[in-house]
Amino acid sequence: MQHTAKKLDKSQVELIITVSPLDYTKDMQAAAIRLSERATIHGFRPGKAPYDVVKQNLGEIKILEEALQSIVEKNYHAAVTAEKLDTIGMPEITIEKMAPGNDFVFKAVAALLPAVTLPDLSKIKVEKKAVHVGEKEVEDVLKSLTKMQGKEVIKEGAANKEDKIVVAMKMTNNKVVVEGGEAKAHQVYLSEPHYIPGFAEQLVGLKKGEIKEFSLKFPDEHYQKHLAGKNIDFHITVSDVYSVEYPEINDAFAATLGQPSLIALKELLQTNLTKEAENKEAQRLEAELLEKAIEVTTFGEIPDVLLNSEKQKMFYELKGNLEKQGISMENYLKDLKKTEQEIHEDFAVRAALRVKAALLSREIAKTNNIKVEKEELDKEVENIKSTYQNDPKVAEALKRPDVLDTLAATIQNRKVVAFLIEKVTK
Repeated sequence: MQHTAKKLDKSQVELIITVSPLDYTKDMQAAAIRLSERATIHGFRPGKAPYDVVKQNLGEIKILEEALQSIVEKNYHAAVTAEKLDTIGMPEITIEKMAPGNDFVFKAVAALLPAVTLPDLSKIKVEKKAVHVGEKEVEDVLKSLTKMQGKEVIKEGAANKEDKIVVAMKMTNNKVVVEGGEAKAHQVYLSEPHYIPGFAEQLVGLKKGEIKEFSLKFPDEHYQKHLAGKNIDFHITVSDVYSVEYPEINDAFAATLGQPSLIALKELLQTNLTKEAENKEAQRLEAELLEKAIEVTTFGEIPDVLLNSEKQKMFYELKGNLEKQGISMENYLKDLKKTEQEIHEDFAVRAALRVKAALLSREIAKTNNIKVEKEELDKEVENIKSTYQNDPKVAEALKRPDVLDTLAATIQNRKVVAFLIEKVTK
């Protein structure tokens, strides 16, 4: 492996790395095995086909593409070590030359650790709030649990505040149906708050077959920006009205949830709610602590590659959260009338804070000799393996240097936060 290094503006460095075919032979062989495990190659069990057979069946460029990540990671780390660079975050990688049997050439633009001047941490004060979970909180959860076991029965007559109503709904703005504004069987539990304030209240008293028209203003912060803050006209036809019967909160109800008695169920809920409240307070305390520490810390110029990497990470976090809610990124961007690039720019301020928090944590660890021991990292790896024991991709990923570096940084951050909380909290 050969490389050249060039310092760039804003605490960045450019590495041009050349890897000879001889140096990436082992990566190609390992990649061929992985491909043969996934592909069906006649006459061979998964993972047992020789390299030349995999090459003949799938093509050598396919093997090189599979080996790409390991070649880049291994040789990037080797170049950084050789140059004795103090880098932070993930580099921006550009493939310059990639052809089987030829030199593999790639460019890595990496962020160098900016200068960080710590304040007198003892002068930062944050107050830890007491956590209290009372009987009311437990009772609220019990009521929510009964709703999960509610029995719905068709009823005659008008809907009251405890009922469920099913309606055909049409929403219009200036007599034009709004996007996504029609539903044939929209279900509304009238005892629960609706995402459009005042909507449920308009349905109380209606009977099956009745029609009602009314207007409501959407909240200014509504996620569908084309509706936010607008007055929308509703045309409602009632399909059905249901009364909802909830189980009585007693020992029999506790048994349906796997608990021997109502007292045991309440004790379990009390314990879980207390832990949840303690976790939320710990998160709030950590956020306040880091925010105050960042305000009084002096940072050198933050590398663009570091900020861009954090924006990208935040974008994928948003995408994952939306998918959990059944919302595609495409529709989300369409509702916001924004591009991916504009969303990235919206993250600029928060990304800068997150980068500064990481830099601050790293400097505190260095100054106070807070290290991650091999036993701690091994334990973290084993915990992850245990959680994802049926996922071979996770086990494979845990062998990669960048993944292990990320895990080590996570453990170190936890230790730094614990150190700070002990040092500055009242």
